[in-house]
Parts: sequence; structure tokens; C-alpha cells
Amino acid sequence: MLIGLVMGAIISEVSFIFLRETARPPEVIELVIPRGTAERVANGETQPAIPDSMTFVVGDTLVVKNEDTADHELGPLWIPAGSSASLSLDAVQSYAYTCSFRPSKYFGLDVREALTFGTRVSGVLYTSLPLGGLIALYSLILPVKRAAETKKETL
Repeated sequence: MLIGLVMGAIISEVSFIFLRETARPPEVIELVIPRGTAERVANGETQPAIPDSMTFVVGDTLVVKNEDTADHELGPLWIPAGSSASLSLDAVQSYAYTCSFRPSKYFGLDVREALTFGTRVSGVLYTSLPLGGLIALYSLILPVKRAAETKKETL
């Protein structure tokens, strides 16, 4: 069982490496639309400072600050030039919002459950207990099988 616990902890922690961006409490995240974005989008160019999509945890608030000279839109938000608007992200969901500051006219928001210490511990338990049970079962069957094979060889 101890081997299963150790292996389960290793498997769980390796997978945690890929989920680090959600291992934080909710916070306010600002997305800035730089000056000249509307012109770049009109020319079919992307604004390097603006990503294609963003990942959040439940409870985050996205504040979109428009420093451009043109008004912009992000899903339900209308952001006049020189102002800002906010969006509360209160449910686990993937959003595909229309937006005016990307040439593709699409912006993805992925809202995930926050990864807490409790979820990490439950991940270790959910992997280590079955794994430990299988290793224990295998360690009981293998000696019996070897003894039976040895007995056949001596006959």
C-alpha cells in the first residue's frame, strides 16, 4: 500500500504541474486594449499584447481597460474608448465571446474550479488507494503462482 501511496502522490503531483495556473485564489485580472488596436484589427493584424484566450478560476473578475481611441466589445461588455468594464466569472464554463479587438472576432474565456490543497490531497488518495490495492493483490498472487510453478517443476 505504501508503494501505491508514493506512486499515487508522484502521478498526482506531475499532473499538478500542468494545472498550476488554477492553483490560486480568485483575483482581479486586467486585460488592456492598447492604443491603435482598432487600426491593427482593421488591417487584419493581431495585437501582440492581447492573447487569443485566457484561463480563470471561479470567482475571478476580468477588468477590460480600453486605452484605444475606438470603442470595443467583449461579449456582454461594451467598453468605450478611455474607459473600462468588468465581468465577474462565477461559474465553471468555457466561453467563446465575440470581440472587436481580435481579427478573428473571437475571444475565449475558460473558467475552471480553483485547485486547492483539498483537491490535491483527494487526487493523491483517488490514485494511490486503488494503485496500492492492485500492487498488494499482485504481491499476494505472484508468490502463490511461483510456488505452484516450482511444485510442477519438481514433479
